[in-house]
Amino acid sequence: MSALAVDLRRNRLMVSYLIVASLLIALVVAGGLLSDRFLTWRNIGNLFQQLVVLGMVSLGQTFVVLMGGIDLAIGSLVSALTVFLANFLQWRPDLVWLALPLALVAAAGVGMVNGLLTVVLRVHPLIVTLGMSSIIFGGTLMYRKEPGGSVPRAFADVAYATVFGIPVSAIVLVAIFALAGLWLQRTRSGRTIYFVGGDREAARLNGLPVDRIVVLAYALSGLCAGVAAIFLTARTGVGDPRIGAALTLQSITPVVVGGTILAGGRGGVLGTFLGVLLVTMLNNLLNFVNVSSYVQWVIQGFIIIVAVGIHTAKRR
Repeated sequence: MSALAVDLRRNRLMVSYLIVASLLIALVVAGGLLSDRFLTWRNIGNLFQQLVVLGMVSLGQTFVVLMGGIDLAIGSLVSALTVFLANFLQWRPDLVWLALPLALVAAAGVGMVNGLLTVVLRVHPLIVTLGMSSIIFGGTLMYRKEPGGSVPRAFADVAYATVFGIPVSAIVLVAIFALAGLWLQRTRSGRTIYFVGGDREAARLNGLPVDRIVVLAYALSGLCAGVAAIFLTARTGVGDPRIGAALTLQSITPVVVGGTILAGGRGGVLGTFLGVLLVTMLNNLLNFVNVSSYVQWVIQGFIIIVAVGIHTAKRR
């Protein structure tokens, strides 16, 4: 790829970042004018906590989209893991140290299966992950149809722990995003994800382990879903087989808004993080002005369509 092409892509990303940052500033101003509670420290702390689940699933989706794929199993996987954790910990609350690694290994394993099926069967990832989502969702409902289970008090308290008024979970989220950004930009394996997403056949002809990178991206997506499920279970205290239903669409919105194109090969975690901030703050503000959750779904769908349309026009 020529230096000019690289510079053009960086400039387009910077424009996307500036647009999202400008929208964030506008939301802060609008929130301060529309509600006297929006800019209170209590609401800001609550906003930081709301970032965690959406941030983790969006980060996982970013890895997959950068590689040129998509993961529609994220929501069902999060739901299934919350059910597993809550019921396991209700049975043996003393085995938190075992339940959490098991959940993460299972989540990464599901992601690896998605990647392997995509590679081996040569089926579009949309079909593979949609089918996997249906399998996980159906299996979870066969086990439990209603929310249930419980978690130890100490485990639940972790979700609400703060340092100088800042939720620890939000600090961990920022650290994970920073590490992910460094990995993508500064390591060979991270940069290979961009190469595979930009032109898979060219990457294969250049000797890059394309199939391995595909599996890795989906495994990371599953792992991020596992982290999100752990936090969600700690925060709600129960396992809900439907709690992740909205997360699949929600995980795509910040990725697209942040400048990562669905065709793969361009974007990054910084844009996704800004997109998470934007979506979370927008939903928070809409709640303050009593806009129903149904309307918020309409708005998110509209945002995705507009964002994709803008990026497509820029590429042309």
